[in-house]
Amino acid sequence: MLNKLALVEERFEEICQMLYDPAVIADLEQYSALLKEHKNLEPIITKFREYKSADETLKESRAMLDEGGLDKDFREMVQEEYENAKENTATLYEELKILLLPKDPNDDRNVIVEIRGGAGGEESALFAGVLYRMYSMYAESRRWKTEVLSSNPTELGGFKEVSFMISGEGAYSRFKFESGVHRVQRVPETETQGRIHTSTATVAVLPEAQDVDVQINPADLQIDTYRASGAGGQHVNKTESAIRIIHIPTGTIVECQDERSQHKNKDKAMKILRSRILEAEREKQMSSIADERKSQVGTGDRSERIRTYNYPQGRISDHRIGLTIYKLEQFLNGDLDEVIDALITYDTAQKLKSES
Repeated sequence: MLNKLALVEERFEEICQMLYDPAVIADLEQYSALLKEHKNLEPIITKFREYKSADETLKESRAMLDEGGLDKDFREMVQEEYENAKENTATLYEELKILLLPKDPNDDRNVIVEIRGGAGGEESALFAGVLYRMYSMYAESRRWKTEVLSSNPTELGGFKEVSFMISGEGAYSRFKFESGVHRVQRVPETETQGRIHTSTATVAVLPEAQDVDVQINPADLQIDTYRASGAGGQHVNKTESAIRIIHIPTGTIVECQDERSQHKNKDKAMKILRSRILEAEREKQMSSIADERKSQVGTGDRSERIRTYNYPQGRISDHRIGLTIYKLEQFLNGDLDEVIDALITYDTAQKLKSES
């Protein structure tokens, strides 16, 4: 590993030189690619140089102890320096192993989140609304932008389904473990006997697809227009601004009616379509790599029950990693980091185990 890191450091130094080359600066595409590579390598090289410094201290203090002839106080000081350096190098070595794990190429992308009410009728639609609010507040806390792409609201304020994009660096890396079935246990407002009901909502998380990721032949699309319908708004049912796109080869269907403009609805529908097709391709690849599946937190399967939100107990339980916390209110108000960090840590540990 250390030999590999030495080669990576050479490449990093080479990039640093190239970024000052006028010919490279003039080539915007090459310059942008080098800047991105520099950004990806910098944390690895910074950590590697910390490791080399600690290792040098370790060797020097070891040599002094081996030579002998030190007075008692000085020997104790050198011994302490040796122990600290030994612990430091071991810690830095493990951190380097994590930094060298293959990075998910989608981690820095924007993300499209789709939430659908599941079992439980109107209560599941209300829970879908709760999840949408929770994710929106989390995005806001990280200063990311949220944009609704498509929605089918209910009269009581929930959603039969809602699709929205969260734009910000690293958005996918923080949201990618949210795919699956979310279960809620609570007393619905319409329940007169005070009985706890269980309902579900399904979350799908897709990295935003770029044009270069998914080439769609216009001849493969069936595009229909229709009048918008649903809760509220003077514009509803007046013009055929709503869009339905069917990708004939895959049978993927996307509908969008949130905007007044047919053009804007089509643009949003195409964003969702590209991301769904890209995700379907990714899932196909992942299903053929059994070891890679084992190194993930769950499979990302939309039918997998991943988390329970228990209102009477104020509890959130993530079933994939056996984590339970009693901070339901904070969690639903967008304070998700404790659970997301635990999922990332677990996933990293699984990948390290797989690598070894």
